[in-house]
Amino acid sequence: MAYLQQAPAWFLWLASLGALYVAAFLPRLLVYLTHCLRRPEDLRLRYGTWAVVTGPTSGIGRSVALELARRGLNLVLVDLDAANLHEVSGTIMSRHAVQTMAVVFDLSLVSTPKGDEALRRLRDAVKKLDVGILVNNAGIAKPGAVFLHEADVEAWVRMIRVNLWAVTEVTAAVLPGMLRRGRGAIVNMGSASSEGINSFPLHTMYSATKRYVAQFSRSLYVEYKSKGIDVQCQKRFHRNVVGLD
Repeated sequence: MAYLQQAPAWFLWLASLGALYVAAFLPRLLVYLTHCLRRPEDLRLRYGTWAVVTGPTSGIGRSVALELARRGLNLVLVDLDAANLHEVSGTIMSRHAVQTMAVVFDLSLVSTPKGDEALRRLRDAVKKLDVGILVNNAGIAKPGAVFLHEADVEAWVRMIRVNLWAVTEVTAAVLPGMLRRGRGAIVNMGSASSEGINSFPLHTMYSATKRYVAQFSRSLYVEYKSKGIDVQCQKRFHRNVVGLD
């Protein structure tokens, strides 16, 4: 106490500022620790027994699919490659006592006749299932770092269809069942490139599509929170995974 009385004013000011910061941060830390230590919630009871995952054959999507299966959810797996879908389905069923259903759907063809047919098959697949979770994971980052005027227009269109349009269409296909049951969760994969930094030069189209996903998620949350549907947008940054070419 005597030391504090002799301490300079700047030291007391900094100490007070630090104490205020700790006081403000401590409740959030306690909440975080509580979430970490408590028993995981049964997702099947809260949301439903089936989950839909797009892009589940590699990277984050594969990890998400395996974790959902570990927690007892049956899976509708959506990807453009039938062989990869067969492989990941076999891996999941060999490790966990769950069912899987594969839907071959090249999301870059959304809004085309082939894409419309694939979307119809997805709607038919989920119509009678207790789908409680949708993970819109599939995405395209290529052509990567490039000036806007140098980028290939077809690559832009493909990126917009997968990152933006397909997220909207797949969500619209799964939502009616969630609304009928009065429960559900939608998880969209955003990016820190769209909000975590002020600009993302040379990746203009990619960050713009992910900005759409973030706003889409926020608006969906407000629209459907009173109907028992949770909506998240996971804003990841750099990750070393295999993506769509």
